Amino acid sequence: MDQHIETLSVATRGRSMTDISAAIAERLTSAGALEGLLTVFIRHTSASLTIQENADPDVQHDLLNALDRLAPADAPYVHTMEGPDDMPAHIKTVLTGTSVAVPVSGGRMMLGTWQGIYVVEHRARPHSREIVLHFSGTLG
Repeated sequence: MDQHIETLSVATRGRSMTDISAAIAERLTSAGALEGLLTVFIRHTSASLTIQENADPDVQHDLLNALDRLAPADAPYVHTMEGPDDMPAHIKTVLTGTSVAVPVSGGRMMLGTWQGIYVVEHRARPHSREIVLHFSGTLG
């Protein structure tokens, strides 16, 4: 079994969902990934990863609004040192997660027809986020 690890830098626009599927697919191709498992991990606690619908942008809009209702910025948090959007961002990351695992076959991620891998930026301002890609399987 072979392994390949690399880091992908993603610029976010502030509170948003950024589809990184194409960038990941390019990295898998460059690495020669054939059959195996890809783990995608974000190295942050105020942004997260999710696999979600990539056909209708209204889904992303509704998901971001639902997360805002679950962890509102105006709640009485104790942790406020990094601004009013930081603690809600940590809560949203707990709810959505910091990693996803995707099977790879024939060099392609086995995502569903309408699925994409997204960085979910929970903070109000833009950030540069580091995404670690770890492929374990056969390389060609």
